[in-house]
Amino acid sequence: MTDAIEKIPGVGEKTAEKLKEAGYVDFMNIAASSAGELVSAAGIGEETANKIIAAAREQMQIGFDTASKVLERRSNVGRITTGSKELDKLLGGGIETQAIVEAHGAFGSGKSQLAHQLAVTVQLPKEKGGLGGNAIFIDTEQTFRPERILDMAKALGLDPKKALDNVLVARAYNSDHQVLLAEKSEEFIKEHNIKLIIVDSATSSFRSDYTGRGTLANRQQKLNRHLHYLQKLADVHNLAIYITNQVMSRPDVLFGDPTAPIGGHILGHKATYRIYLRKSKDTKRIAKLIDSPSLPEGECVFKVIVDGVRDI
Repeated sequence: MTDAIEKIPGVGEKTAEKLKEAGYVDFMNIAASSAGELVSAAGIGEETANKIIAAAREQMQIGFDTASKVLERRSNVGRITTGSKELDKLLGGGIETQAIVEAHGAFGSGKSQLAHQLAVTVQLPKEKGGLGGNAIFIDTEQTFRPERILDMAKALGLDPKKALDNVLVARAYNSDHQVLLAEKSEEFIKEHNIKLIIVDSATSSFRSDYTGRGTLANRQQKLNRHLHYLQKLADVHNLAIYITNQVMSRPDVLFGDPTAPIGGHILGHKATYRIYLRKSKDTKRIAKLIDSPSLPEGECVFKVIVDGVRDI
């Protein structure tokens, strides 16, 4: 399938080489792209890019399908256990592939702990709630701790050394670097059997790079493109995306919870599932599902201990 793109009308040897270097290695990669992406990746004209995309989509037979066929494709969706049966139940069976799951909450609410837990549980075989795959962890807040991977792997009976080697970690220093790492991750997906991409947090770099109301539009556009790219990776490679998000305090709210997630409507609409996490007593955490395409709103309680995320 790697050499198949050379058979697309308008793709010569040099263009194919440039596309492959940019990560466009098969019909699906090209079919799911925009003309602008191909123009910048391969240095071709916009008209040529549109023709190449149209040809790839024709090869993939992309168009309208019946709902029954969509349901059939949904049978390929996998789920990753969170380590808590109650939290899995809230999410309809765990963290879903072909979707973006966003968890937001104040510091200490368990967002990063859940990220570490998923990086381990994704390695479990399917019969134990995993996908038998590996994880990419894009760290924007210096939250990644290999020691937690060791603790959680030992608790699940996994080889700690192998568990560490199965998590690819990159530190993002600004929003441009974060976007680049997400794009770079596509090169590792097939080679390293990646089934989960974690971005912790998705909004921190954008928040620090774009300050003031005057930069809000640019920030949101860039964040939108970033999230669309992550969704494309989830769809094309049938993997799960887990992102964490910061919250801000709203002093105008006099009653109820005064916190609100960063990212506005862009992030709200792009995330398939949204979970609000908050800290309770001791090791207890409360998860509230606030948005889902098919599941009702609900809450559950779990705990975060040395072994990882568990039921109370």
